[in-house]
Amino acid sequence: MSTAPASAPAQDHALADATASEATLRRFLQGLPGVDAVGLEARAAGLGTRSIKTTAKAHAIDLAISMIDLTTLEGADTPGKVRALGAKAVNPDPTDRTTPRTAAVCVYPDMVATAKAAVAGTEVKVASVATAFPAGRAALEVKLGDVREAVEAGADEIDMVIDRGAFLAGKYLKVYEEIRAVKEASGPARLKVIFETGELSTYDNIRRASWIGMLAGADFIKTSTGKVGVNATPANTLLMLEAVRDFRAATGIQVGVKPAGGIRTSKDAVKFLVIVNETVGADWLDNHWFRFGASSLLNDLLMQRQKLTTGRYSGPDYVTVD
Repeated sequence: MSTAPASAPAQDHALADATASEATLRRFLQGLPGVDAVGLEARAAGLGTRSIKTTAKAHAIDLAISMIDLTTLEGADTPGKVRALGAKAVNPDPTDRTTPRTAAVCVYPDMVATAKAAVAGTEVKVASVATAFPAGRAALEVKLGDVREAVEAGADEIDMVIDRGAFLAGKYLKVYEEIRAVKEASGPARLKVIFETGELSTYDNIRRASWIGMLAGADFIKTSTGKVGVNATPANTLLMLEAVRDFRAATGIQVGVKPAGGIRTSKDAVKFLVIVNETVGADWLDNHWFRFGASSLLNDLLMQRQKLTTGRYSGPDYVTVD
């Protein structure tokens, strides 16, 4: 596992002056290189054509399983459903105890205590969405209360959504200060900052949002909530990986990346892992620095893993239905 430092408060790193005022932050963000959309998409597509051999594929499948944030974020969530999710995270394949555990289970704040009990005694983390997820349309104090509730219940990680309305209106310092406030309210919990890239319209906006999140102390930057039409794509994930690479080069601080939504097959997951390896390298190839927000992905990974082990597919009834 990488020993690079996690995120630090903005005032502690070399780019602190960039957030001194709205004007300085705007100037910094507008000074970032423009994104060559055609080049970005071509590189992402090219990396997606890489093939890997059987042994490497088996390793990639296990790695992908270990990177999943197994998630239930529905109004109909019950304690029983959350307990079942926790059991699946701890023991994804009851017929093969060599199967890795998932990185985390992710739930609403009121289900954190239930999830925490379900994974007790294991390394599986409990993540909680907060800040009026998924729309983020609430007063700051309401959002911070959401965060504190989750942390007090035992959340190891907080997944927050940015105020996309403020960002798209050019109120960059407001977005930055809100992330800083959530970071402080999160205490010891690691903070994942969700941009909802499908609503940011342009790659330049995704790059700017990435830098705002990192400057504000995000431990992870995350593509999406999974609740809109366009979620994680190879291109927007590649762009965010380039941002965390450049941020570490500038500050010495390593930040994780989490693509979420729309990643459903083992083939998809392997493509993303290739992009990680080719863009930022081995330092990000563990679940401390890279996650998949893709619960349905786990079932396909388990079926592919069984195929590599036994030579045959077990069929869709082999895995539990989430």
